[in-house]
Amino acid sequence: MSDFKFQVNQKVVYPSQGVGTIVEIQEQEFDDKKMMYYVIYIEVSDMTVMIPVNISDELGVRAIVSADKAQKALDSMGEAIEPVTSDWKQRYQMNLELLKNGTIEDIASIVRCLYHRSKIKDLPIQERKLYDSAKKLLEDEIAYALDKSPKEVEALIHAKLEPLGLMIQAKNNVHNDDDFDDDEEDVFIEQDQAEPMDDDDDDMDDD
Repeated sequence: MSDFKFQVNQKVVYPSQGVGTIVEIQEQEFDDKKMMYYVIYIEVSDMTVMIPVNISDELGVRAIVSADKAQKALDSMGEAIEPVTSDWKQRYQMNLELLKNGTIEDIASIVRCLYHRSKIKDLPIQERKLYDSAKKLLEDEIAYALDKSPKEVEALIHAKLEPLGLMIQAKNNVHNDDDFDDDEEDVFIEQDQAEPMDDDDDDMDDD
């Protein structure tokens, strides 16, 4: 088994699903061909998945990040974000692509973006679900990497996000008091501030 990139009992990240443990590496026959599979148990959803070894990289399966990298992702929660579109469907697609990429930096970016956006206006249901999923993925990976509980990490993330989030919320309230047009919101989301889609939600536009 030493020839495999991942080993039994190793913690890995499966994008969009979360942190899992490789419980077995087994051979299975598929389409008259024998293939090797990683059998991964994902605790957060109590689910076991089988990933073909030869396409695991393509599917984004990766090792848990180092403690240093996890700490950098945590610290990034306190950073300002670039202005983003006020069209929630465009935002959703952009963030969904980041989630599929599955790097801890991309997941942290989704959490930061949607948390600060929620301080301007409530997120549509699909975007809220995306935010919750990304936040859970981030909490779990950082928890494993830093040897902390998910609850501890959740509190740390909130502590990083909240100061800038409150600033954005306060500034947005001022603009609203001045009959600020929601379509103009990107004007004041500058460098010193901080911000899944189906047809059923077409009527949930930000406008």
